[in-house]
Amino acid sequence: MSRVRLLHWNAAEASPTKEFLTQAGFQVEYDPTYSSALMREWRQNPPTVFVIDLSRLPSHGLEIAIALRQSPKTKQVPIIFCGGETEKLKRIREALPDAVYCSAKNLVKTIKAARPLESPARPAAMMNRYGTRTTAQKLGIAEGATVAVFNPPRNLSGILGELPSRVEFTEQAGIVTLCFVCSVDELRSDISQVLRTLAAKTRLWILWRKKGSPDHDGVTESLVRDTGLDLGLVDYKICSVDKTWSGMLFAQRK
Repeated sequence: MSRVRLLHWNAAEASPTKEFLTQAGFQVEYDPTYSSALMREWRQNPPTVFVIDLSRLPSHGLEIAIALRQSPKTKQVPIIFCGGETEKLKRIREALPDAVYCSAKNLVKTIKAARPLESPARPAAMMNRYGTRTTAQKLGIAEGATVAVFNPPRNLSGILGELPSRVEFTEQAGIVTLCFVCSVDELRSDISQVLRTLAAKTRLWILWRKKGSPDHDGVTESLVRDTGLDLGLVDYKICSVDKTWSGMLFAQRK
């Protein structure tokens, strides 16, 4: 029996698809939220196929698919993207041309036809896909934007670099909010209910020091993501801000 790992960011909406595939004879594995522990599980015991529903958070689905292709344990497992808007599909196809794309109507047929990939494409990791863009562009700081900063490091101006004209910093919620965390304890206290509320009305970035930086303090990508998930947030973009800092963009889970 084929093991199908279904990824969908809304449990209620995923239920009919899960039942439909089960009735078609597949062993369907599903978790309502993504965590780093799941990725480790998939690498240890890969399913027959990954099915990523694009009706919600397609950028999140793309990020996970790219992470799957980075690992020797999962890179050959076929990835099927189901549904999705035409414009957003275009970007995903560019990143993963050898994934399979289908409608919900043709999903069962597509799963049955899926085979392991002999020479899968290995797209650049999400963290490295924005190498030619400025820090402001990566963070979505545009001309005239308001920016709120929590726990700014002393060299904030050096981290952000040259900014577009008429950018203003504010103590209240701005169009973009940057929250720098410098320890595991800070992470747990700063990604709080206050920031959860901000995620509904601002581009909320959590930034932490990279493992290779001299002042790395134990905060990792996995820890940032899982802490956000515990508070009802979902990440949908990640980037390398500079040589020291990485950033993850969060929104409220719908």
